[in-house]
Amino acid sequence: MAADDVFAAKAAWEATIFRRANVVGLAVGNRWVAGQETEERCILVFVDRKWSERDLRTRDVVPKSIQGVRTDVIETGRFRALEVVQSLDGDRTRRVRPATGGVSLGHYRITAGTLGVVAQRNGRPVILSNNHVLANSNQAKLGDPILQPGPADGGRLQDAIARLAEFVPIQFTEQSVGWGGRFLERIVAPLLRVFGYGVKRLPSEATNRVDAAVAVPIDESLVSRNVVGISPVSGTAEARIGMRVRKSGRTTGVTNGKVTGVDAVVQVDYGGKSAIFRGQIVADVPSQGGDSGSLVVDDRGRAIGLLFAGSASTTLINPIGAISELLDIVIG
Repeated sequence: MAADDVFAAKAAWEATIFRRANVVGLAVGNRWVAGQETEERCILVFVDRKWSERDLRTRDVVPKSIQGVRTDVIETGRFRALEVVQSLDGDRTRRVRPATGGVSLGHYRITAGTLGVVAQRNGRPVILSNNHVLANSNQAKLGDPILQPGPADGGRLQDAIARLAEFVPIQFTEQSVGWGGRFLERIVAPLLRVFGYGVKRLPSEATNRVDAAVAVPIDESLVSRNVVGISPVSGTAEARIGMRVRKSGRTTGVTNGKVTGVDAVVQVDYGGKSAIFRGQIVADVPSQGGDSGSLVVDDRGRAIGLLFAGSASTTLINPIGAISELLDIVIG
C-alpha cells in the first residue's frame, strides 16, 4: 500500500479512534508481528494499557484495519511532561560556563530541564528548550531569569544565564469528564478506564505543534553552541521511520534509539491538565524526567527535534522544522 494511503487513513479516522477508552495517541509506523518489526506501514494506536478485546466494550475495540490499512495497538502508558528525577551524571547538574547543550537549566520557578542547543535568531545566539522548561508552561513573563543549573539542581538567581525571550503558548484542553471526573480519575484511574470514564475526545481546535521557547543569554560568553556528547550539530533533517537518533539530556545523558512513528497525534499530561499535539515524532530513545528540552539528532549530527514528553517506553519529540518556523531560529 502506498505511504500516502496510510497517512490519509490515519487522518480520516484519528478522531474516531481517539474517542475510544484507553487511547492516548496515534502515529504512522511499522507493524510488529510476533515481537518482530516488519516493513509494513500501519497505523500505530498507543494505549495506556493493552486490554484483551473481551475486557473492552465493543465500541472501544480498535479495528484490525482502517480503509485497508492495518492497525497495531501498542501499550505505552500515558504520555507526560515528566517530573524531574535525579541525574545519572553529576557533571550535567553543576554550574557550567560556558553552558552547553545537554546540561541542567530552567525558569527560576520550575524544577529543572535540559538546555537543548544554542541556536541563532536574528543574528544573535538564543537558548532553545521547551516551553515548560523556560516559560513554566505559559506562566512566565518575558524577561524572566533562566537559571543554569535549574533550581532543582541548586540554581539560584545569581546563576541566571539568560532571560526568557519568546515562547509558543501551549493550548491546554479541559478533560471531557469535568472536574469531578478528573478528581475521580486520579483516585481510581484504572477502574475508570475499564468502564470508559477515562475517554478523552480529540478537540478540533485546541491542538499544538510544539512545546518550545527561547531565551537570550545575558552575555554571549556564557553559552556555547556545543552539545555534550553529540557535537557538532550540523543543520537539520526531517525524521523518517527507522532513522537512528540520539539525544543529550540532563538526566540520562546520551542515549540512542530510532524513530518508531511519525505524524503522531498524542495527548500529554502536564500535571493535572492535558494538551493535544499533532505532527509529532515518536522514538524509543530512553529518557526520564529532567531530559525535557534535549536536542535529538540523527547519526550525522543533524537536529531532528526537541524532546518534550514521554512514558516509560516511549519518547515524544517536536519536529525541528515546526520549532524553527514558529520561533524563527536557525540551528547549525
